[in-house]
Amino acid sequence: MNYRHAFHAGNSADVVKHALLIALVRALQIKASPLTLIDTHAGCGIYDLHGDQAQRTGEAMAGVMRAFADTNPLLDDYRAAVRAVNDAASAGSEPRLYPGSPHILAQLLRAQDGLILNERHPEDAQALRSAMRGTPAAVHQRDAYELWLALLPTRTPRGVVVVDPPFEQTDERARITATLAAAHRKWAHGVTVIWYPLKDRAAHQRWKDKLRQTGIPKFLNVEHWLYDSDQPGLFNGAGLFIVNPPYAFTEALPPLLEALRAALAPEGHSGSIAADWLNR
Repeated sequence: MNYRHAFHAGNSADVVKHALLIALVRALQIKASPLTLIDTHAGCGIYDLHGDQAQRTGEAMAGVMRAFADTNPLLDDYRAAVRAVNDAASAGSEPRLYPGSPHILAQLLRAQDGLILNERHPEDAQALRSAMRGTPAAVHQRDAYELWLALLPTRTPRGVVVVDPPFEQTDERARITATLAAAHRKWAHGVTVIWYPLKDRAAHQRWKDKLRQTGIPKFLNVEHWLYDSDQPGLFNGAGLFIVNPPYAFTEALPPLLEALRAALAPEGHSGSIAADWLNR
């Protein structure tokens, strides 16, 4: 599956990913000690929802635009993060610009926190550097899986690694699994967030079985299925694997997941979103 992000910016997967990422980092920031935030597949940093690539798919209409039409206060933090990159004059209207994970993470930084971004694609790396100008982010252009391991353990006692690949390569899941296992051996207490698309339920179950074999004990899986039954050949949803999520995050998760399900369910479908532990 090719998931070049400019074509999919602001879709339902982004809404879920970014709403949960905000909640996760804020739960970690309950403690004052510094965090290092690392994004291994950072993309361009910011996206024009009126641009050619986003308009070609129109996926933002079923994602961020639904979230903005919704009134559930549990999505207020997410909507505020999107509004932050848009012109103040358009505060009451639908957003034109969409922040990728780099901008979301930059907004969450405290003075004691650090942000490291990586994007291997040359054009996207150049766009990322431009988008993040004026922020304290360090930008790299390296192989994502090499960088993931090279930066562990983080310089600060605590950290978060966000892994959000385009799934262009047939071995992407195998590389994630192998690198995650190696990363956990180096950094067993660290928090890792892995985004994934959902197209085929059976294929996803096989990957979950492989991930269970890593033996990582505190391994949360969040699955968001858009439709009440699988739609062959379509993007059926997306989710996150989260290693070592903090207690405050998991305790607050059920109502946030329900708010996301209700806001994003396509017409005629209820959809489903649930969290479960892989190794419990």
